[in-house]
Amino acid sequence: MAEADGAEDRKPQSDEAHSAFAPPPGMEPGVPEDEQPTSEFVRPPHTEPAPPEQEGSAFAAPATYSAAQSPPAYTPGQGFPVAQMKESPWQDRMRTMLRMPVDVRPVPDLVQRPSEAGPAVGRVLDLTLRIGELLLSGGEGSEDVEAAMFAVARSYGLDRCEPTVTFTMLSITHQPSLVDHPVSASRTVRRRGTDYTRLAAVFRLVADISSPDADITLEEAYRRLAEIRRNRHPYPTWVLTAAAGLLAGAASTLVGGGVLVFFAAALGAVLGDRLAWLCAGRGLPEFYQFVVAAMPPAAFGVALKLAEIENIKASAVITGGLFALLPGRALVAAVQDGLTGFYITAAARLLEVMYLFIGIIMGVLVVLYLGLQLGAAPKPEEVLQITQRPLVQIAASMVLVFTFAILLQQERSTVWIVTLNGGVAWVTFGALHYAGGIPPVPSTCVAAGLVGLFGQLFSRYRFASALPYVTAAIGPLLPGSATYYGLLLIAEDRLNEGLGSLVNAAAIALAIAIGVNLGSETSRLFMRIPGAASAKGRAAAKRTRGY
Repeated sequence: MAEADGAEDRKPQSDEAHSAFAPPPGMEPGVPEDEQPTSEFVRPPHTEPAPPEQEGSAFAAPATYSAAQSPPAYTPGQGFPVAQMKESPWQDRMRTMLRMPVDVRPVPDLVQRPSEAGPAVGRVLDLTLRIGELLLSGGEGSEDVEAAMFAVARSYGLDRCEPTVTFTMLSITHQPSLVDHPVSASRTVRRRGTDYTRLAAVFRLVADISSPDADITLEEAYRRLAEIRRNRHPYPTWVLTAAAGLLAGAASTLVGGGVLVFFAAALGAVLGDRLAWLCAGRGLPEFYQFVVAAMPPAAFGVALKLAEIENIKASAVITGGLFALLPGRALVAAVQDGLTGFYITAAARLLEVMYLFIGIIMGVLVVLYLGLQLGAAPKPEEVLQITQRPLVQIAASMVLVFTFAILLQQERSTVWIVTLNGGVAWVTFGALHYAGGIPPVPSTCVAAGLVGLFGQLFSRYRFASALPYVTAAIGPLLPGSATYYGLLLIAEDRLNEGLGSLVNAAAIALAIAIGVNLGSETSRLFMRIPGAASAKGRAAAKRTRGY
């Protein structure tokens, strides 16, 4: 029995038999410290304990980090565009930075001095949206609107900003830092109007805000913006109406009309313009305004056909009226947005162009159908028989561009420049199409490319928008004859031929828009943009390749 008790005492005790407060084996009281077992994790004697680690930000550099011994940081192959950015126009600088990822954009130089409490984020975002609203409602392309908004925000110290532009909505988001909540604001564009004088004033305001040589406080920027909004149009209403008449008369001369045709087309366009103003005052949508405006020129053309006056080209009257109504400005802006990647805005603008074009077709077709019922037998072949009168046509094209610029409410200093640009466009088209025998679509594209090239050069020289130097200059190239020819064939129940002519007119219109954009891009391609994201040129648009 005693042996059994001794064997039991020799057994190792289980873990449950130990107390949590009992010293481990070998650490009994009374044993000298030198003879007690030690752990390999015990701090050696005569060493100082490590200081407690300070609690900090997760984004702070570690305590053991040394910049001298750190590996080289990642740098893109083309390098960071941080040098010589101040020497280029603000449009190019902001467009270049918008096409960069947020994490590689250069740190902004504070252009305008903020208050002691820092930049007023809410007011800066509101000012940015108001400026963008004026630009978008004036017909500016979405890429340039985003560039202007980005320039204003960065000039007042808001670095991490992302503007977004659609056809009716502007928004901008600012994130102070990676750990702060973003601040967003938006604004809806409800009214649109063509006033290139106001557009130029907004561009000058953005240029002053972006310039380090001008001290524009927020209050000063708001005051100037309010003055721009309150400014009256540079031309009275009667001048605009007279310009619409002269435009139609010049267009009728361009396609072979004489003196009587000139006055008939001018009178029809004036009457249509007044009727459209009346409909606008009554609150009718723009679609019906175009339907009503297209009827008087067509009615005057039918009346001349019924009168059977010899050597009178009645078709030129209707064609001249169409030149005054075709939405060339909206078409150019739509194609420009599509080519620069703003597909939602481009689709909305193209839909707007389609509605306006259908309104013009409906107005002309109603009158042509009534004319056929009354016995007016038009001759479709005479629409395409345009008499070549180079000097008269060049003068008519320049008058057309001059009056178109007035209708767009351009500044007087830009009217003469765009008139010369339009004359060059028509001379180029005539040399290619009439003298060279090249089809109208490529001839129109080349002429429109020169318009875009010269317009971009003028705008860069003046640090302004390119629209006042481009939009009116494409007036002589608009497909008025092809449009009227298609409508006439449809009215005579020759539907297939009529639709083919309308498709040809659409192809010419797209050639104009693509040519203008190609000319603008060509000017940027061969111009050195300081600080561009690529050593070979500016950064491409942020688009995919279809996958």
